[in-house]
Amino acid sequence: MPQPVLNILSLIQTPALAEACGQWLRGGRYQLVPVDPTAGPLEQLEQRREDFDGILLEEGAVDGTFFGSLHDQGLELPAVLIGPVDGEVKFHDAEVRLPPDQLEQLSYSLDAAVSRFLRSNTLPASSEAKAATPDGWKLPNRLNGRLGYLGVYYKRDPSRFLRNLEAEERNELLDSLRRTYRDLLISYFKNPAAANQAIESFVNTAFFADLPITKMVEIHVNLIEEFRKLLMLKGQKNDFLQDYRLALLDVMAHLCEMYRRSIPPDLPIASAVAAESSSPSA
Repeated sequence: MPQPVLNILSLIQTPALAEACGQWLRGGRYQLVPVDPTAGPLEQLEQRREDFDGILLEEGAVDGTFFGSLHDQGLELPAVLIGPVDGEVKFHDAEVRLPPDQLEQLSYSLDAAVSRFLRSNTLPASSEAKAATPDGWKLPNRLNGRLGYLGVYYKRDPSRFLRNLEAEERNELLDSLRRTYRDLLISYFKNPAAANQAIESFVNTAFFADLPITKMVEIHVNLIEEFRKLLMLKGQKNDFLQDYRLALLDVMAHLCEMYRRSIPPDLPIASAVAAESSSPSA
C-alpha cells in the first residue's frame, strides 16, 4: 500500500535551498507546494487551507507577524523551520528546527513535526480564532484520517531505516547526524535551550531512521576523541570532556521517551511491536 502524500506549504526564498529541499524529499511521502514568501502567504493559506498538511519555512523568509497571525486565526500547522539551532521558538512548541547544512534529515524532520503536532492534538488558540475556524480546518483529524489511526508516529517507514538505505545515502545521513551531534555538544553547557533543540533534532532522526544505539555511542565517542586531539594540539586541558557523557545520557533518555510514546496507550507492547514489524514499506 503506497504511503500517503502530505502537501507541505514551502516558504523558501533562497532558490538553491528550495532546490535542495525538493531533491531530498523526491519520491517520498511529502510533496512540496512552493509559495512565494513575499506574495501574501497568509492570504494564500487562508484561501487554500484544505490543501496543506504542514509547513516548511526558511527562517527570515516571512516577517515576525506571520506566526502570530496564524495562531490568532487557528491555522497552525506541523512545521519545520530551516535555520540556526539557537533555542528560540518561532512558531509553536511542536515545531522542529533543522540547520540548512543538515537537509539530509529533512524527511525525518517532517515526520517528527507531524507526529509532534498529532501528539499535542490541537494547539491552543484564542476563543475568537476557535469560533472563526471552519469545521473543515480540523487538521489533526484530517492528518489522522490520511495517515491511519496510529499516524506516522507509530508507523515509521522501514524503507528509510538506516540499515535499508543505499550505501551512499546511508553515509550522507550519518555525516549529517554527526554534524547535528557536534552542534549538540558545542552548545550543551553554553546554551541549554539550543542544546535541547539539537537533541530533539538528533533524536527525531535517530527514531525515524531506527539508528542503532551502538552507532549513536560511536558518533559520541568519535567526536569526543576529535575534541580531545584538538585540545592537545592547542596545549589545553581536556579532562573536562568526560562531563559530556551527560549529553549522551540525555540523548538516550530522549530517545527512550520517543519509543515509549510510540506505543499507543490502549495497545499491548507485543501487539505494537508486531504492528511495526509488519507495517508496509512501500
